[in-house]
Order: sequence, then C-alpha cells, then structure tokens
Amino acid sequence: MSDSEQSDRMEIKVDAENLYREDVFTDVRAATIRRMVPVNVDGSQDYSRKTVFMGFTQLVTEKGMIPFSFAIPAKNLKEAVENFPEALQATVAHMVEEAKKREKEESSRIILPGAQGDKGTIIR
Repeated sequence: MSDSEQSDRMEIKVDAENLYREDVFTDVRAATIRRMVPVNVDGSQDYSRKTVFMGFTQLVTEKGMIPFSFAIPAKNLKEAVENFPEALQATVAHMVEEAKKREKEESSRIILPGAQGDKGTIIR
C-alpha cells in the first residue's frame, strides 16, 4: 500500500467502554428526544452509567431553518418532555451570547491598510 493510500485510510476505533442504545421519541411536529441508554459491549444495559437525554429541533429564522441539538437534564422521559422547552431556550440564549461575543471581537479589530501586502495588518 502506498503512502497516499495509507494517509487516505481513516483510523476509526469504536470506544467499547462508551456505547449507548438510542431510543427516539417525537411529537411529529417540532420536538425529537433521544434517550441514550448506556450499554455494555454485549448490548446489555450498563447500570453504572446514567441515561442521557438529547433534544433536537429546528427553528425558523429570516435566513432559513437552524438545527439545534442540546442536552436535556432529566431522569426519565416524562422529565425530558417537560424540560425540553427550557433546555432549548438555554441553548439558544447561549448561542446568541456567543454570536454577540464574536461580533464584538470582530468589530474591535483595527486594520492598517498596506502595512502587510494587500491584506494590511490586524491589530487587536
């Protein structure tokens, strides 16, 4: 096998100590909840680890649909359904805050024209 063929091969290894069975629940409108049940490599449930709930949805914006994926703090499916809206709101608020932070960082840069070729020099 040539060097280029070896570099094209992806080295993927499944973490046998971190396997989950995925159960999917949806309201067929907007909400999807995935219950991630920890399992052993033989497929039996691993009771030493906690079940994880993940929420998925898409929000309509001026620029189109934005997909959201987020953890839902819950011990069971009923709690996951109840906590879905709050977990989504917290995720959206965090994303908005991060976008504002990046925008502020970008706007605070000063570019000196011609100091470094056509691109100039960026000063922070």
